Amino acid sequence: MTTTPEWIEDLKTISVLEHTERIKALEEAFGVSATAVAAAPPVGGAGDGAGEEVEEQSAFDVVLTGPGDKKIQVIKVVRAATGLGLKEAKALVDEAPKAIKEGVDKAEADKLKADLEEAGGTVELK
Repeated sequence: MTTTPEWIEDLKTISVLEHTERIKALEEAFGVSATAVAAAPPVGGAGDGAGEEVEEQSAFDVVLTGPGDKKIQVIKVVRAATGLGLKEAKALVDEAPKAIKEGVDKAEADKLKADLEEAGGTVELK
């Protein structure tokens, strides 16, 4: 019987077609699927929080949820932030809730949120 390192060396010498044929043969012989193994959920199950690291969000969407009472001021901030013309900025504000900027970093998102709120709009970061 060959050892695992010897078996791996043998696998390095065969073609991709032979690999595919061997995988199919193993699937049939053991009644398994290589794709099902690759897509299996992590050990511990989803949602239990054990051993999971939460990746910090790095890109944010700044969403105007409402223009507030000072719609003109909000339109001015939207124009400055996006470079849109007056008509386009007004349409964007009128269509609230609407994303003003998408995929921006935390600092830019916070600054834009503060500017829009100072102008009278209501904003949400997603």
